[in-house]
Amino acid sequence: MDRFTAHESRHGGRGVIATPHRLASLAGRAVLEEGGNAVEAMLAAAAAIAVVYPHMNQMGGDGFWLIRGPSGRVAYIEAAGFAGARATRAFYRDAGHDAVPARGPLAALTVPGQVGGWMLALEMARGLGGKMPLKRLLESAIAHAREGTPVSASQARLTTEKLGELKDVPGFAGAYLAEGKPPEAGTLQRAGRLADTLEHLAGAGLDDYYRGDVGRELAADLERVGSPVTRADLQAYRAVERKPLAATLRGMKLWGSQPPTQGLASLMILGIFERLGVVEPEGFAHVHGLVEATKRAFLVRDKVVTDYARLTADPASFLTPATLEREAAAIDGRRALPWPQKAARGDTVWLGATDKSGVSVSYIQSIYWEFGSGVVSPATGVLLQNRGASFSLDPKAVNPLEPGRRPFHTLNPCMAELADGRVVAFGCMGGEGQPQSNAAVMSRYGMFGVPLGQAVARPRWLLGRTWGDDTIGLRVEGAFDSRVADDLSRAGHELSVLPEAYSDTMGHAGAVVWHPKGNVEGTHDPRSDGDAEAV
Repeated sequence: MDRFTAHESRHGGRGVIATPHRLASLAGRAVLEEGGNAVEAMLAAAAAIAVVYPHMNQMGGDGFWLIRGPSGRVAYIEAAGFAGARATRAFYRDAGHDAVPARGPLAALTVPGQVGGWMLALEMARGLGGKMPLKRLLESAIAHAREGTPVSASQARLTTEKLGELKDVPGFAGAYLAEGKPPEAGTLQRAGRLADTLEHLAGAGLDDYYRGDVGRELAADLERVGSPVTRADLQAYRAVERKPLAATLRGMKLWGSQPPTQGLASLMILGIFERLGVVEPEGFAHVHGLVEATKRAFLVRDKVVTDYARLTADPASFLTPATLEREAAAIDGRRALPWPQKAARGDTVWLGATDKSGVSVSYIQSIYWEFGSGVVSPATGVLLQNRGASFSLDPKAVNPLEPGRRPFHTLNPCMAELADGRVVAFGCMGGEGQPQSNAAVMSRYGMFGVPLGQAVARPRWLLGRTWGDDTIGLRVEGAFDSRVADDLSRAGHELSVLPEAYSDTMGHAGAVVWHPKGNVEGTHDPRSDGDAEAV
């Protein structure tokens, strides 16, 4: 057996955390061992992974939280930054651009919201009985930044692949290249400036990132390189708590993130699929049904999802039984809907944690593309996201660029409560693949009873973009059942098989489960550099 076919979940009695990098999982586990709750463990892991997995996330990105308390209430934190005051369509047009640049200072046009989300999550942790000081929660991240950590294979590979786009971006070479070249996997990489920033925040408080010394230095660096984000933009930013999206299926209740994320898509896919009456996993009906449900959900998403403050339709209206029934009825059980839609990209990390008291967390943070904008603030060590590249310069677009507007996000953490009382926090990184992998994992585990580790590890598929490739057909892993692949092709799916048996193209999925008797379980994708750690 290989590590995929033998993949199992981890079990514990006090708590479990799952992340795509083992050092982050260990940081969270240490907090659980010391009596911290799941939210505190998540904060420690989130800070650590921002240091050790910088091609996927860092301190200059956005984040989204689902937090369930022992009472069963699910809270949702939106930590998405808005476009800077100078980020107008005229600004980009006058600079000679027909689209927002994907790299460099003009790509760093939104306020990083992630640390604001940490602030609000820390408040919630205290409300759930948490007592750990911020200094302790940032301890692992500071140590890893100061002492250095081995460069992961994926960071080395993606640095090489994206070198041409990033090597001349201000600050990038000094932070992430070795004498002008991509670092080799396993070599030690330190982040001294980032360690200083984290250490300062541990003493001054997270608010300093926006309205204190760190905010001042970050804003000065952004102004120096020509980013349209100002100090006033940083000072004005605060994460917000909103009511999560929710959907009720026959065997579970689901929660997801509101726009500007594509959380609506994850919930719609599962709601539509349930109504197709599929009874067995992994066969043609399962995969075809989920792919076609994905298309229906994406068509809605692309018309509806925008900045929450600028919505023209209520996302909840697309999760009613009548709407889901109508969408399911539009699916041909034997024939694929032609799919010419443009695919979105994005690189991200999903992390999950739960503890014996029933506090569960599904969290995702991201800088959008690999290494985001590539801009690194020399004074703070912060790598800035390029999430604003998803804005359009067309004023009639669903997501047009405007100062103060939040961009579309592929990020979407998920949570479910099953009929027997189990609570599942689950999610995935991978742009367009996130809601698809969410649906694959949850349909297997929640609908068909597949063991948690296998629900994540089994072969997956992706409709849309793969890393470094803008094709929009249906991709399947090499280990995918060839008979099912043939059936999908005959049904009209434009299908291709990836050369790898299992590929991180499919994203890094994970899940943690709180069982009604208080024991916990967790797993993370063997396609990633991470794991689940239980106590």
